Amino acid sequence: MIYIDTSVALAHLLAEDRRPSPSLWRETVFTSRLLEYEVWTRINARGLNVSHGETVRNFLAHLAFVELERPILTRALEPYPVVVRTLDALHLASMDFLRVQGQKVVLASYDGRMVTAARQMGFALADV
Repeated sequence: MIYIDTSVALAHLLAEDRRPSPSLWRETVFTSRLLEYEVWTRINARGLNVSHGETVRNFLAHLAFVELERPILTRALEPYPVVVRTLDALHLASMDFLRVQGQKVVLASYDGRMVTAARQMGFALADV
């Protein structure tokens, strides 16, 4: 299972220079419900809600979401092998939750700090 973070979602939605391969979207793609809030906040901040709103809604409809349930929130409060930001801790805790449930989780991210933390936690990385 591929877990995407917000850096990959925004790169895809905003057609940035660095974008994931179309083959990524043929995989089962999971993410935290947090991503929905992060994406909309960025879209709204850039004034793109009218021009990109339908595209964002369609994109989000094709993702499988992990809800921010108590075990995830509890894990986010625990230490990580490297210093992480709050939202990264929630993404990493979501990934850890999936792994504890027996899923093989592979991270797709363009965020160097997120990649470092995931690697330190033993997660595989997708080639994006």
